Amino acid sequence: MLKSSIDKATGFEKRFENIGTVVYENSTTASQAVAKEIANLIRVKQSQKQPCILGLATGSSPKGLYAELVRLHKEEGLSFKNVISFNLDEYYPMEPDSVNSYVRFMKEQLFNHIDILPENCHIPDGTLAKEDIRPYCDQYEAKIEALGGIDLQVLGIGGNGHIGFNESGSLQNSKTRLVALDHITRVAASGDFSGLENTPRTAITLGVKKIMEAKKVILLAWGERKSNIIKASTEEEVTSRVPASYLQEHNNATFVLDKAAASKLTRINTPWLVEKIVWTDKLIRKAVLSLALHLKKPILMLTDADYIENGMSDLLADAGPAYDINIKIFNKLQNTITGWPGGKPGADDSKRPERAEPAKKRVIIFSPHPDDDIISMGGTFRRLHEQGHEVHVGYQTSGNIAVADDEALRFASFVCDYNDRFGIESTEATAIYKRAVNFLKNKKSSEIDTEEVRYIKGLIRKGEARATCHFVGIPDEQIHFMELPFYETGTIEKKPIGDADIKITMDLIEKVKPHQIYAAGDLADPHGTHKVCLDAIFAAVKNLKSKKFMSDCWVWLYRGAWQEWGIDEIEMAVPMGPDQVLEKRKGIFKHQSQKDGVVFQGSDSREFWQRAEDRNKETASLYDELGLAHYAAMEAFVRWHF
Repeated sequence: MLKSSIDKATGFEKRFENIGTVVYENSTTASQAVAKEIANLIRVKQSQKQPCILGLATGSSPKGLYAELVRLHKEEGLSFKNVISFNLDEYYPMEPDSVNSYVRFMKEQLFNHIDILPENCHIPDGTLAKEDIRPYCDQYEAKIEALGGIDLQVLGIGGNGHIGFNESGSLQNSKTRLVALDHITRVAASGDFSGLENTPRTAITLGVKKIMEAKKVILLAWGERKSNIIKASTEEEVTSRVPASYLQEHNNATFVLDKAAASKLTRINTPWLVEKIVWTDKLIRKAVLSLALHLKKPILMLTDADYIENGMSDLLADAGPAYDINIKIFNKLQNTITGWPGGKPGADDSKRPERAEPAKKRVIIFSPHPDDDIISMGGTFRRLHEQGHEVHVGYQTSGNIAVADDEALRFASFVCDYNDRFGIESTEATAIYKRAVNFLKNKKSSEIDTEEVRYIKGLIRKGEARATCHFVGIPDEQIHFMELPFYETGTIEKKPIGDADIKITMDLIEKVKPHQIYAAGDLADPHGTHKVCLDAIFAAVKNLKSKKFMSDCWVWLYRGAWQEWGIDEIEMAVPMGPDQVLEKRKGIFKHQSQKDGVVFQGSDSREFWQRAEDRNKETASLYDELGLAHYAAMEAFVRWHF
């Protein structure tokens, strides 16, 4: 349902989403709803003795959908014998049995688990000679047309708004064709191919024209990483720069989103511009801070006119005048700032984010990867230790897949040289090195490392993490390498969270009996490790909440590696001076394997220390712009209540 409101100044309707959007609590419930719709369509077509023509997508977004369709087949008897499918795209060149081929993806995720006829599954052929691609693409479209067109097309969306592999600049009448992949798209896929240099530069994609001709289109998007492009695609102008925006002109297209992907939509991000709302404290804070930043004014400089002219007259009528609202929000924001993240002993803590007592707290910092602790909260990490708290670090995963092959060889070679120099007999070390050299020399793109190579890479990350803790001042007995089993697949694709992951997490919490837990709430991590690690912590904490020590435990969530908390969300902001910023940088530099072109760079070309530093400075700048104290940098936290 489209949301709109009347612009008081012009009297005209202000439109926000120009396309149907449905927002679900999470991707699981959203996927189940879409699967139910597809199942109903298949059954209707079966009753009419007609084929059901589905357009299918690959990538992470439809995985939950396919899992639910498989469940419906196995548990509820949904048959796919009348389904004819056409996939959107395929990398080129690409062998069908390659670990990264979409043929393999579709078989593993869907086709091998249902009763669809093999001859009814159509996926672009990545093995063609280049001169054969044009006629092949024409035939691909002709098959769709001969069947009467696509009944329902499933889409994902790229970070630049691409649908299929129709990148920015694709025209609305574009046909099925060979395309050059955008750099952003290649960078996003580079983790699957063990680096950008191994990532295909071209792909075959169904054209925008055929997508727009589908009788119904459902676009799936999950997570905060997609929120900005979702807003651009649904609320802003139709443009070739954002091909997904073309769907605004489709007569039966729907964006199906989880809450995180929908978070930047106007009706969700600034609901007071859409309809009359109940002004909660949280919404007041968000609205006032957004207004101040939009107008580039300190909070205390906002006027009644500013509120009225920007759709907030209801708030002014309920809680005004502006001066009173400004003072209240200013004080709340000011009270988030503390140089004592573990609480200030002997101080009045009624307006501070953390408790004063106990003066010396036991703390666990959970770090999903071996560098998240120092990257995301390195300043706070150091301060907690310096202020006398007993700080433990739980490194949740080995991080072994994020180490380059040449780094593993360098360290294996070092062991051999070390043994040779000091007369240590170890034929096995030499044998391991030779096996590693042989494997890596002949390693195929995206081939899983051998167990020995993975272990070497894990040792590199472990050594770097230990060096960081020693730099901060943490002794070995307070460093915990958890190596959660879900991570140890050797591939980007991880196992779901399991009982073993939760038990390991519970065991560490019970051992330390912490007063504070810090956990990574940075769910924009493109490979999902942060989310699984956070889910393990949440499950462990809930399982332990009846324990007496847990009644005095607070959980703080940090971000920073991929994004930062919004200014309206921050509940504790720990400031850093210029010297502390440099000390944090030195701590990050202990992770040498993650410098100078890391394996999983993501779409952000900056190194992790630069990303973290820039985000910390940006947070401090926001406080400054809003009229509060000016610091060099700030690390931000949000409390999770269990």
